[in-house]
Amino acid sequence: MLIRTGKQGFEHSIPSDITPRRVYQQRRDLIRLMAAGASGAVLAAWASRDARASTVAPGKLGALPGMTSRVAGATTIEKPTDYKDASTYNNYYEFGTDKSDPARNAGTLNTKPWTVEVSGLVRKPGKYTLEDLLRLSAQEERIYRLRCVEGWSMVIPWVGYSVSELIKRAEPAGSAKYVEFVTQADRKTMPGISSGVLSWPYVEGLRIDEAMHPLAMLAFGMYGEVLPNQNGAPVRLVVPWKYGFKSGKSIVRINFTDREPKTAWNVAAPQEYGFYSNVNPAVDHPRWSQASERRIGEDGLFAKKRKTLMFNGYEAQVGQLYAGMDLKKYY
Repeated sequence: MLIRTGKQGFEHSIPSDITPRRVYQQRRDLIRLMAAGASGAVLAAWASRDARASTVAPGKLGALPGMTSRVAGATTIEKPTDYKDASTYNNYYEFGTDKSDPARNAGTLNTKPWTVEVSGLVRKPGKYTLEDLLRLSAQEERIYRLRCVEGWSMVIPWVGYSVSELIKRAEPAGSAKYVEFVTQADRKTMPGISSGVLSWPYVEGLRIDEAMHPLAMLAFGMYGEVLPNQNGAPVRLVVPWKYGFKSGKSIVRINFTDREPKTAWNVAAPQEYGFYSNVNPAVDHPRWSQASERRIGEDGLFAKKRKTLMFNGYEAQVGQLYAGMDLKKYY
């Protein structure tokens, strides 16, 4: 069953289409109870996550306080990827280049205290603690596809709210055209930074109208739980119509600028990774096709690859952002 809501006409699934009703209701009942004392529970939940984040195959890390009891903004009724797969098969080069490295190594990441600085061409710059960010807006669970440029994909229920909530509070100047997301780069806690595979810190960016789109999200959790270190704790970007590397993890600064940011992969290999990085099956990576994808968890002998969808299946919602652009030139 699909429900269409809001001015954008987004389609989203009801919880019973994704998770057995009994299990889903138990989780929501727990979250409602926790929400009553969310300010104190926030710290408790993060302490619990830090204590368990170093395991290779982690279990869930505790319900994220203050999350709303509705699923909003979601755009797929596809079966979510298994939590274990989503939390142990990751790209997070700060903790190693193998897909299993982040789950092994990210336990060293210290996420408290955590501060995100808002800077640049804004009327209200400032520094937000993690608790400030959690109180900024009601959190929602959104079922988004995540498509990676290597040819694989996942379906993940993210927990957070639209980036626009923070942007509106910052009050960008009229000259601000882009939003730059700078991530944590700490040699003491991130062993992968000693490699020369990328320039650090990892930087990503969006046009300001892309960042303001309701689907662009600041995520603090997934599967109704606190975000694991290896998935970008304590706060990450999720831009579901772009390849996964656009969704920067462990964000420490959000900067508003009038110039297109120099993003990590575009600097490292501009012939392979463009600034926009929209999922487009008509634009192949120089070394492989992007016309199909492998869904993680569907690895059986007879599992077929899926056809890649334009804008990762979100063309109806975001296509207007690129009207008139040559999407092979601006890849």
